[in-house]
Amino acid sequence: MTLFRDRIAASKPLVFLLCLAPLAALAWDTIQNELGTDPVAQLEHRSGLWALRLLLATLAITPLRRVTGWNKAVRYRRMLGLFAFFYASVHLAIYLFIDLGGYWADIFEQIAKKPYITVGFAAWLLLIPLAVTSTQKMMRRLGRRWGRLHKLVYATALLGVLHFLWLVKADKHEPLAYFAVLAALMLWRLPWATLSSRNQHLRTLQRQPVPQMQHRE
Repeated sequence: MTLFRDRIAASKPLVFLLCLAPLAALAWDTIQNELGTDPVAQLEHRSGLWALRLLLATLAITPLRRVTGWNKAVRYRRMLGLFAFFYASVHLAIYLFIDLGGYWADIFEQIAKKPYITVGFAAWLLLIPLAVTSTQKMMRRLGRRWGRLHKLVYATALLGVLHFLWLVKADKHEPLAYFAVLAALMLWRLPWATLSSRNQHLRTLQRQPVPQMQHRE
């Protein structure tokens, strides 16, 4: 078991580099002028796509653990989640600094006018507390509240998929595929959530004192 833990720790730098690979590819294509006729759209699309992919990957950790029994997979979840926030921030930065040309005041007008920007910005805002409280120290400090707070990841993923779906005007096959992945991950959780709720109810009943019968003389 110690050897297995060491292998996971040893693999983390590789996972870190793999998560950085899309950014390196994006930078290389930018330097080589290989982003096509609309480079800004490509920068936004690819950075946003990796944010969504990594967010869905974090949601896939729990099903992976339960199907394979590989419980140590949870040790990758924090890194994947933080990289999802990183790419979402890159996506937003590209939109603010390049697409809007630094006219940040326009973002509020865009949020009010365009629903896909509204939900996209909301998804990024929800990622902030998740990223800030992702440390072990914050987990200990928040206690049970940490788990309730991090359920925001479900809303964040839904908003991210809606952002992609509403952004695309013509061929919606790609965003619908991501929507299907999210739906599958959420539907898979339903039986486990029901079982967990039932077990919690049984534990509560077991902790309750058994009333004693009073005998009349």
